[in-house]
Amino acid sequence: MKNRKEQRQRRHQRLRQRVKGTAERPRMSICVSNQHLYVQFIDDDAQCTLASASTAGAKAAVNCAAARALGQTAAEAALAKGLSRVVVDRGGFRYHGRVKELVEAAVAAGLSISDKGKTEEESK
Repeated sequence: MKNRKEQRQRRHQRLRQRVKGTAERPRMSICVSNQHLYVQFIDDDAQCTLASASTAGAKAAVNCAAARALGQTAAEAALAKGLSRVVVDRGGFRYHGRVKELVEAAVAAGLSISDKGKTEEESK
């Protein structure tokens, strides 16, 4: 029987086969640890990080409120770099709790989330 970490890594591998970031629509990679949350906006074509944000500097607890604040901060960092459309890479984590709050806060702050790397015409 596999442990939770191995299961999450396998889910992430399956997810990464479908999700790919470009310069126009980078991948918003989310990582959740026991102590911090991390967000990176990655261009997979150029293999570079365009913007990032984390709760590593904050001394507050990493809960849903911190995830909302990080989503707002990450969206502001992305918008400052000219990134308005992103593809979400939840990193094998369930779309629930802190991950969900982070993404919803980023959308509320002005980011446009596309579905699994598809264009808006393909999503319809």
